[in-house]
Amino acid sequence: MAHPWKFVRVGGFDQVKLERGADLVALDQLDQKLWVALACPVLGLEFDERTLALIDSDKDGRVRANELIAATKWAGGLLNDVELLASGPASIPVSAISEASDEGKQIRQSAVALLEDLGKPTDRIGVDDAMAALAAFEAQPHNGDGIIVPASAADEAVQQVIADALACTAAPKTDRSNAPGVDADALTAFWDALAARVAWLDAGADAAVRPLGDATADAHAALGAVRAKIDDFFGRCQVAAFDPRALQAVNRQQEEYLQIAAGDLHVSADEIAHFPIAMVEPDRALPLTSGINPAWAGAVAALREKVLAPLGFTGDTLDEAGWRDVCGRFAAYEGWVGAEAGQAVAGLGEERVRALATGEHREAVDAAVAQDLAEKPVADAIESVERLVRYCRDLMALANNFVSFHHFYAREGATFQVGTLYLDQRACSLCVRVNDAGRHATMAPKSAAYLLYCDVKNAKGGAMSIVAAMTDGDVDNLMVGRNGVFYDRKGNDWDATVTKIVENPISVRQAFWSPYKRFVRAIEDMIAARAQKSEADSQARVAAAAASTGDAASGAGVEPPKPLDVGMIAALGVAVGGITAAIGALLQAFFGLGIWMPLGVVGLVAIISGPSMVVAWLKLRQRNLGPILDANGWAVNAQAKINVPLGKSLTSVAALPAGTVSDRRDPYAEKKRPVWLYITVVALLALVFGWYIGKLDAYLPGPAKSITVLGELAPAATVEAIEKKAAEAAAPVPEAAPPAE
Repeated sequence: MAHPWKFVRVGGFDQVKLERGADLVALDQLDQKLWVALACPVLGLEFDERTLALIDSDKDGRVRANELIAATKWAGGLLNDVELLASGPASIPVSAISEASDEGKQIRQSAVALLEDLGKPTDRIGVDDAMAALAAFEAQPHNGDGIIVPASAADEAVQQVIADALACTAAPKTDRSNAPGVDADALTAFWDALAARVAWLDAGADAAVRPLGDATADAHAALGAVRAKIDDFFGRCQVAAFDPRALQAVNRQQEEYLQIAAGDLHVSADEIAHFPIAMVEPDRALPLTSGINPAWAGAVAALREKVLAPLGFTGDTLDEAGWRDVCGRFAAYEGWVGAEAGQAVAGLGEERVRALATGEHREAVDAAVAQDLAEKPVADAIESVERLVRYCRDLMALANNFVSFHHFYAREGATFQVGTLYLDQRACSLCVRVNDAGRHATMAPKSAAYLLYCDVKNAKGGAMSIVAAMTDGDVDNLMVGRNGVFYDRKGNDWDATVTKIVENPISVRQAFWSPYKRFVRAIEDMIAARAQKSEADSQARVAAAAASTGDAASGAGVEPPKPLDVGMIAALGVAVGGITAAIGALLQAFFGLGIWMPLGVVGLVAIISGPSMVVAWLKLRQRNLGPILDANGWAVNAQAKINVPLGKSLTSVAALPAGTVSDRRDPYAEKKRPVWLYITVVALLALVFGWYIGKLDAYLPGPAKSITVLGELAPAATVEAIEKKAAEAAAPVPEAAPPAE
């Protein structure tokens, strides 16, 4: 029968309710489209990494849905009662391990043996017991991983062989005891390298390979030091023989000699080392005693001593044919050197290599590997016990942070919440560790949340990067560089510094005031810029005045003052008049609303704040936890939105505790300004302006009307005169009376 699931709607979507052990072992029956997440990283979570590593069967650093299902099935199949998985106990009764299968019998027997070795009662076993037994077992010389270390052998000679093999292994493996060691594959490569090295050394002992016996290596080195330079010399001689016009070019230009002659010259100076080894002439032999480039004289002398003389060349020159013969004598040696084998063991030296290649201790080393592998069943049994007790303790908690996000929405601390950031009188609990800054920079902004990236450090030298979602309050005092304090889940405090901000709306209230705050900031910036410019102009004028005074004192001519620019004055007048007219028209239109003026105020506010509030309202309903977690390697499978109520619970704003007695009298508070006086003045000015334009004439007696007081200067009088003329123009002209008879 299909498993009966329970669902609960939390966070705007349906989540499965996992309460029983039967729910865990039936996860394979739950449609994965209903899982909140399908994968999570092994590292960077507030969860036991060892448990996650055991569940991660393919060892790729991520726990996937199928791996979690396999873990619940395995643990459930080894228990007499699967409901033990629901309670998450730190230890389990040994009697709870089922003996219905061979694996269960073995794990139960291993648990009893493990407890006996630890000297503890054999009725219950926990994670600490399994870890203690595993640590003791891993510290043994033979611990079942097939990797041996020098201590794995009792005989000192065998220990030295293992040490030699370890020294010749480029990438040694790590034993369970965390010591570097070698396994069967590395040892096979070691023995093969020894055999190849000995065969290569034997081939090099042939007289045809070593024309000068033991001195061949030094002679070959001396030959190699000048070989390219002598080849160059004979090549240049051939070019000169081909065309005499090239002779000057192949010997270098005179200008090059003049350049180096301008400074101090040394016999080994680099300035002449790139010149030919001797003067070039058509078909010339190489001089060996005189006429050698001073920078190469020592190398040529070594060539004569170590190569030419032992080979029977005793003359003062060496022609090209002789040179080719000398090089040919070392061809076999060069081929042998190029075919060098067993380089991995070359550092041991020929004597040690030949001793090891006899294979005297190979059998003992192979026996040590076999003895280590013989302990693998014991290691597997201990690991199985550890795996079972860990799964009993952790699987339900993991499922409620994976299949559903119960711990997150219940505010019990999700695995991805690494701590709490205290900053700007707020505490942000949605803090996630940043594993990949580049990926976070791409993914996390799509969450539509206001994010603070912080570098955190502690006094012990620990450091990490986190991202905190600011979901309540305002943003006026948040900026890059601000410092706060971060508390991890264990209560340890870290210094936190904001390094990056991803701006998004925090609340509709904050969005309402946002346009006005931006307007005020713009005005402040403009005033500050204007003040700086004025200060610079003032300093420039002071400097100019000082210079003018100096010029006057010295009798220098002073520039006459510039005449006033009449056009500029006129333009300023027109501008001021235009602005005044615009303000007047706006006020006239506002007062023209009459009793609808309050609605006009509301409309003006709606025009200014409305768009910002609408955008904020839309974005607040798009805030999504998924991109923040996906950037860390999760595979979130649901629309895990962070709505306004949830956001308020994730960021708590500072508030005085209930029952607090607070003295509100601040001795340093600024003096209160007479706000009502300002309101009264503004109201009076509005009434005066309304009276001036004639809007109050209908409510005033005749002597108090603006037309009566101001006469033709009143705007209302002008309007009345214009309306009167228009009425007269529109009135019909009376017909003329007929003439009297």
